[in-house]
Amino acid sequence: MLNDYVCPGKVYLALGHTDLRKGIDGLAAIIQEHYDMEVQANDLFIFCGRRNDRIKALIWEGDGFLLLYKRLEKGSFRWPRTSEELKRITP
Repeated sequence: MLNDYVCPGKVYLALGHTDLRKGIDGLAAIIQEHYDMEVQANDLFIFCGRRNDRIKALIWEGDGFLLLYKRLEKGSFRWPRTSEELKRITP
């Protein structure tokens, strides 16, 4: 249920550009194949498109996936393209 959303365990940013035409199955395949991670964990995976103005996020909620989509009207996301650009975010 949408109202039962639980905070994610960890948040992961997918490096580089992602084809945001992909849906739940395509994004889940990227997580499994490229990052060798389990998609049915309580982790949030965030992907950014080529123009840096759109992101998609995927999380498993226990009974199904929740796919989130954000498009900026102005500006762009500063998105890491390589592992050298990654920064650790702590609460």
